[in-house]
Amino acid sequence: MNRMHRLARLAFVAVAASAPHWALAADVDGRQLSPIWGIPFAGILLSIAVMPLLVPSFWHHHFGKVAAAWALAFLLPFAAMFGPAAAGSAFLHALVGEYIPFVILLSALFAVSGGIYIRGNLHGSPGLNTAILAIGAVLASLMGTTGASMLMIRPLIRANDNRRHKTHVFVFFIFIVSNAGGSLTPLGDPPLFLGFLKGVDFFWTVRQIGPETLFLVGWLLAIFFAMDSWFYHRREELLPRDPTPDTRGIGFDGARNFWLLGAIIGLVLLSGTWKGGIAFHLGDVEVGLPGLVRDVGLIIVALVSLRITPQAVHAENQFSWGPMQEVAKLFAGIFLTIIPVIAMLRAGVDGPFAPIIHAVTRADGSPDPAMYFWASGVLSSFLDNAPTYLVFFNTAGGDAKVLMTTLATTLAAISAGSVFMGANSYIGNAPNMMVKAVVEDRGVTMPSFFGYMAWSGAILVPLFIAMTFLFFR
Repeated sequence: MNRMHRLARLAFVAVAASAPHWALAADVDGRQLSPIWGIPFAGILLSIAVMPLLVPSFWHHHFGKVAAAWALAFLLPFAAMFGPAAAGSAFLHALVGEYIPFVILLSALFAVSGGIYIRGNLHGSPGLNTAILAIGAVLASLMGTTGASMLMIRPLIRANDNRRHKTHVFVFFIFIVSNAGGSLTPLGDPPLFLGFLKGVDFFWTVRQIGPETLFLVGWLLAIFFAMDSWFYHRREELLPRDPTPDTRGIGFDGARNFWLLGAIIGLVLLSGTWKGGIAFHLGDVEVGLPGLVRDVGLIIVALVSLRITPQAVHAENQFSWGPMQEVAKLFAGIFLTIIPVIAMLRAGVDGPFAPIIHAVTRADGSPDPAMYFWASGVLSSFLDNAPTYLVFFNTAGGDAKVLMTTLATTLAAISAGSVFMGANSYIGNAPNMMVKAVVEDRGVTMPSFFGYMAWSGAILVPLFIAMTFLFFR
């Protein structure tokens, strides 16, 4: 796809998004629903997990249609039972309030990071790979897990393009850069940004869950270094010729895009701190001026990046919109089918998922941080971690001042669970799917849905158990 086609595609998104933002889910009363409404969501998850293994060719060509079919499997029965108006409202809330802003932000980060080429041929030794993962973890809290992932994944792919056994490198990249690294500031991951909007101090997370982050990232880096060293030294896996030629020194092409990354961060922060009094309405969806300014600004940033980035930089990065299109299509279905699941959770003790809400409370009525850690974490492994964070934030009282002080351990457990355990599955956090798509687009084999969960179960879950006893008892 040439540059003008990309510009036209983003211009179309700009027109479609001329009225967004900010609602977190459709206004569906979860008390009226039964768990059966979660079948379409379970269906799309199973499709993502199983179909690439059983019918890979069909899935490759028709995954968008499969996602649309599961979305209709929710919307059509919902319209028949609750009326077309209720279904239309749910669809509009999900599309305008959540999905379009989500895709605009990811597209802007994808375009800008794709315009930065880290020049030079790095050689993927265990030490270098570990250093890249550590740098990515730091960047994730400064520019978000998506931005850090899209910036660092391409040089990591090139650094290891002469190795036969390298799948583990990108699995750990998802663990560390796409998830755990984003836990120190509200810029790192959407749940923490929502906490910031609810009144949690900007630096509270780095003070409160800094030790947990250092524990998790430190152990993951140590495990990775040991594993990568074994592959590197014991399996004689280097190809006879490095596909990437050596060059003198390390540098950046398209470095002007770093300014655009700064603009993206500024726009996101602005939308969270600017209390604009002007609002518009699209149906029953309120469109706030701060969110509108942010989304239009992000589109402009993406267009500017595509305009100023030399074609040679995109060619060197092997930049294409294929991975972004895959993520956009699959998450369109996920954002729609997840509506009733989130609504049932929000119904709290009056909804069908009341046992989950009861499980996080001790017999004396006080919150149980360990259960909050696991409840928010397990649900964030498969649901959108932002609304999951809000559900448990409100279940714990919803008062930011109390949660930051008296119940600091509880809020830390909710924050850590929502961010860390997004690494448990490919759909736990959007960058997971984006990294998988980019890596596979370069011809590297990644684990299947369940294969990836075998990795996370073997490596992450024992660390989470240890963290439970160390930090959340």
